[in-house]
Amino acid sequence: MSKRNSQSAKTAARERLRQERERQAKRDKARRQVIVAASVVAVLAAAGGIGYAVVQANKPTGWEAVKDQKLVKPANTTGADGTTVVIGKSTAKKTLSMYEDPRCPVCSMFEQSVGSTVRQDIEDGKFKFQFVGATFIDDNIPGTGSKNALSALGAALNVSPEAFLEYKSALYSAKYHPGEQDDKFKDDSYLIKVADTVSALKGNTTFQNDVKNGTFDKWALLMNDKFDADGKKYSFSGTPTLMMDGKKLTVDSKGNPPMSVADFNRVVDAELKR
Repeated sequence: MSKRNSQSAKTAARERLRQERERQAKRDKARRQVIVAASVVAVLAAAGGIGYAVVQANKPTGWEAVKDQKLVKPANTTGADGTTVVIGKSTAKKTLSMYEDPRCPVCSMFEQSVGSTVRQDIEDGKFKFQFVGATFIDDNIPGTGSKNALSALGAALNVSPEAFLEYKSALYSAKYHPGEQDDKFKDDSYLIKVADTVSALKGNTTFQNDVKNGTFDKWALLMNDKFDADGKKYSFSGTPTLMMDGKKLTVDSKGNPPMSVADFNRVVDAELKR
């Protein structure tokens, strides 16, 4: 073999080797790019999954989630949020406003003592009755019974004003009203059990479904907002609070509400005469 041929062969071989190395380098670069891209996708996917998990974990639940729900206003209410609940004859010239928390033991005592008189006065047209519900005991004890019972009262009001008044009386009755520390009203089944003592609500599937589904949960929260706003406006924070024409009805200098029929009639009649 001549030296020329041998040199040419070596040169050609080196050129083929160089080209093969270039091709291999390109393949390695492409492979690295694919690996990096896949890694980026995996990281992004993992980050997305973590982000989704964090978002889900931080989503409000229970009564916190109710704030974002659509408002359903009970029938027999007025006002933008349906939080104006006035019951009685249109011919009555004045309105008795009453602020109550379903779990409030003093409200229960008032209802058991004076409730029947209030209902009779409403029926007789002595005054119209405005109800404002509160749920502050849930924050103080704590629990969810005040909110849950107030939502159920909205379901009763959706049936009729009469069903609402009877159901409120039943919830405050000595038989069914729990101790302040006992959050029985958090259970829908208990609220429905009490409702079965009211003829218009007994076996009423619409009412029962509204209680179970929390149809009026957001309404209950907005009703408490009204209680807070009125409390700041008129300087009160407890229940029961009775008002007429923007004036609190009290029996003594300490601001206590009337807890007997005699005291109730005395303070109400005095305001009706103004």
